[in-house]
Amino acid sequence: MNFTAILFFAFVVIVGIQIIYYLAFLFSFSIKSEDIRLKKHFPISVIICAKNEAQNLENNIPLILEQAYADFELVLINDGSSDDTLEVMKRFEAKNKTIKIVDVKTNETFWGNKKYALTLGIKASKNDFLVFTDADCRPNSNKWLAHMSSKFSNEKAIVLGYGAYAKKRFSFLNQLIRFETVFTALQYFSYAKLGLPYMGVGRNMAYRKEVFFNNNGFNGHMAIKSGDDDLFINEVANRSNTEICFAIESFTISEPKTSYKDWILQKRRHVSTAKFYKTKHQLLLGLFYVSQLLFWALGFLLLIIGYDWRWVAALIVLRFVAQLLSFGFTARKLNDVNLIFLAPFLELFLISTQLSIFIANLISTPKHWK
Repeated sequence: MNFTAILFFAFVVIVGIQIIYYLAFLFSFSIKSEDIRLKKHFPISVIICAKNEAQNLENNIPLILEQAYADFELVLINDGSSDDTLEVMKRFEAKNKTIKIVDVKTNETFWGNKKYALTLGIKASKNDFLVFTDADCRPNSNKWLAHMSSKFSNEKAIVLGYGAYAKKRFSFLNQLIRFETVFTALQYFSYAKLGLPYMGVGRNMAYRKEVFFNNNGFNGHMAIKSGDDDLFINEVANRSNTEICFAIESFTISEPKTSYKDWILQKRRHVSTAKFYKTKHQLLLGLFYVSQLLFWALGFLLLIIGYDWRWVAALIVLRFVAQLLSFGFTARKLNDVNLIFLAPFLELFLISTQLSIFIANLISTPKHWK
C-alpha cells in the first residue's frame, strides 16, 4: 500500500468518525422539539455578577424587572468595579424592593476571581432556585424566567439554557461568533440529552442552591479564574439531575465582541478550562475536534497530491451532508438559519483559530475574568 493510499484510508476513517459524531451524538438534539408548557411559579433568585458594567446594567435591569413572573428577587453583585456600576445598582435598588445588592470589595486572596463574588451572591440570595445571567445579557422575552423555571422538578435540579449573541449585519466576526455559539450549544445540549452533560453557559443557566452547597461551591476549581459555569456543571451535572431549555422565549441575547483581539481573549479564557473537564468528556470532545482538523487537512492534501478526486469529493460531500443536517436543524431551532450554508467556511476558520488559541494557552494562561 503506497503513501497516498494510506492517506486516503486515514481520510475514510476520519470521515466515518465525523459522521458517527454528527448522526449518533449531535443529531439527537437537532430533531428534539421543546416542551413549552409553563408550570406554577415558585420563588426564584436571579443572580448577576457585574464588573465595570454600568451601561449594560442600565439597559438590561429594566428587562429583568419586567419579567412576567410572580415571585423573584434580583441579586446584583458588584465585583470591585471602578466605574459607576455600584451607583447604577443602588439607583435601581432605591426604586424596587425585589433588588438586593452584594458589594464585593477587592480581596488579595481572591483578586480578579468571579467565583468568589458569585459565592457571596449565592449565599445572600433568599431562594433555593437560582437563575444566572450576565450584565450584558437581555432576556429575549418577558417569559424568560417562566421557561427556565418550568424545567425544574423533583429530579431536575440543573437547567441549561441558551445564550445567543445579537446579529450584526456585514460582519464576518459576528457570523463567526454566532456560528461558534450555535455549534457549542448543539454539543452541550446533545450531550445533556444523551445523559452526558458536561457544560453550561453563565449567560443563561439555573440550578438549585442545594446543588451548589452540596458540591462545596466552586472549591474544586476556585484557583482557576474561569469556569464558574462550565467547570461547575462538569462537576455536578449528571443524567438524572439535568434538563435543557431552548424555547426561543427562554434565550438571553448578548452583545458580541466587535474586535478579533477581544474575542480571542474571551475564547482563550473559555478554552483554558476544557483541560479540567472529566476525562470522558475530554476524550469525546478532543476526538471530535481532532477529527475535524484532520478532515480538512487530509481532504486538502489528497486533492493537492492528485488522488482520485471523485472519491475524495464524495466523502467530503457525505460529511457535509451529515454536518448540515445536524447544524441546520439546530440553527433553525436557535433562530440563526442564515448561518446554515456558511457553516463549512465558518468551521474552517473557527478550527484554525481554536488551534492557535490552544497553542497560545500552552505558552500562557489568561489570569482574570475581566
